[in-house]
Amino acid sequence: MNNTKIRLDCIPGTLCDERLWSRLAPALGDAFHVQHMPLHQARTRAQMQSMIASQSAPQAHLVGFSLGAYLALEHALAHPQRVQSLTLIANSAQGLLPAEIEARQRIVAMLERNAYAGITRQRLRELLHPSHLDDVAITGLIQQMGLDLGKEVLLAQFLTTIARPDLMARLPELDFPVLIVGAEDDKLVNPDDLRAMAARLPQATLHLLKDNTGHMIPLEAPGALAQAMRAHLEAPGNFNDNDGHRAMPPPL
Repeated sequence: MNNTKIRLDCIPGTLCDERLWSRLAPALGDAFHVQHMPLHQARTRAQMQSMIASQSAPQAHLVGFSLGAYLALEHALAHPQRVQSLTLIANSAQGLLPAEIEARQRIVAMLERNAYAGITRQRLRELLHPSHLDDVAITGLIQQMGLDLGKEVLLAQFLTTIARPDLMARLPELDFPVLIVGAEDDKLVNPDDLRAMAARLPQATLHLLKDNTGHMIPLEAPGALAQAMRAHLEAPGNFNDNDGHRAMPPPL
């Protein structure tokens, strides 16, 4: 690996693996190395946090999507000295919406009685913007990840992460650059939560996507996401200099 590349420790969402980043990585370009965190190998919340702590860089640029973003936030709050920057994609620090908790509880009850047949069309409608529901490149990839990872992974991830404490009050502790990327049409995450998060973070950049994007931002809008991430990671103030001083963040 070229030492000049910026390493990104990327934590996927529920029922996702390295394929989640398959469109983002080429869009980011050669200056970045996407290091995938195999979250699906963990079976408990403690194992998930242990994996992030042991597999991320000592001064990490953490990138998290959905569940992965919430876990990245928990890790950053527990180990702020180990995080150089944070990119939070499609996730609220307030935890899951009540409707999403109910949906997950229904899915868990169904899974405990039946074999897992993969992601349903109804679930795809919750995950994707309507304009992508007939894009087989996206729906096929999501469904294949679901089938490959399977029932055991889905149950473990749902059951151990359905309770997500509200972390909003602790956000002012994170005094390093944080990029928040969301979509106005995300059915699972309230964009107002993301605005509230940005207001509480000392060095936040908020990027809300407005067109043809639902929850699955790395697959639905990889170009826009990559552009926001490059601006965030290449901004002059986003890296410690040798004396450990930080530049002031650019104005929003």
